[in-house]
Amino acid sequence: MAMLGLVTVLFKSDDVLEDFFHSLSVQTFTDYRLYLIDNSPGAATDNLIRSVSEKYGITQYDHIKNDGNYGVAKGNNQGIRKALDDGADYVILLNNDIDFRQTFVLGDLVNYAVEHHENIVFPKVMFYGSRRIQVAGGKFINYKGVSIGFGVNDEDGEAYNQPGYSGYAPTCFMLISRKVFDTIGYMDERYFVYYDDDDFVYRALKAGFKLYYMPHTEIFHKASFSTGGHESPFSVYQINRNRIYFIKKHFSFPLKQVALSHAITTKGIRYLFYYDKERRKALRNAFVDGFFKMKVV
Repeated sequence: MAMLGLVTVLFKSDDVLEDFFHSLSVQTFTDYRLYLIDNSPGAATDNLIRSVSEKYGITQYDHIKNDGNYGVAKGNNQGIRKALDDGADYVILLNNDIDFRQTFVLGDLVNYAVEHHENIVFPKVMFYGSRRIQVAGGKFINYKGVSIGFGVNDEDGEAYNQPGYSGYAPTCFMLISRKVFDTIGYMDERYFVYYDDDDFVYRALKAGFKLYYMPHTEIFHKASFSTGGHESPFSVYQINRNRIYFIKKHFSFPLKQVALSHAITTKGIRYLFYYDKERRKALRNAFVDGFFKMKVV
């Protein structure tokens, strides 16, 4: 039987933890340990975790409290290392702002990975409270320096129910074998949040690993719960800074110049015609830090 570690990073997550624990409680596969990496610890969160873990019978967990917000990438790495040290054969990286009530989600992902020797497996992801697709596989568009998800905002349908390999998937819910970490290492902590999963998946693909999509397993994501959405000043800064770093890190001439030019042009238009004062400042800072402070080593 494969041992499984579940790694989730908390940041002001109290409002979503009950649904998260409830989802875990209905799973028929229970041979796992949950690693709660807490970037915003406090007494209220401690009490909540104790309460919901007792309510839903989730006793096999570690609550690791950081002394500040270390970001998603570093938090995931803390959990991954602890899970592997504890003997996990597979790790599932999963957000806690999700809901999944199919009882077979964990079991089917693990069993398929074991039986078919798959190293990365992921489910269909839909927006919470709907049957609209958030991501059903995807691909990288290198000349833009971005990834795209298939089916974004479409109603679920047969087109998104075909299992198979994909060119991209986010790590909001992804099963990853120990072999992947042994081969490519962990997440690049310089991203903090956003593009950390793009970077990890891109490196895995370059190393020859495949991403297997299992659409009969479904999760529902309360997207961007902890960051204020993709157009908040915080997200404008992080996404654009990290996009530049990603391009600089992975591409060489002439693709690098094409992708950077695309980023400058498209975001320049948003700067001039759409962004308010706060978002303009965030974008300026993102470009300065991405180009001059985020060094590729």
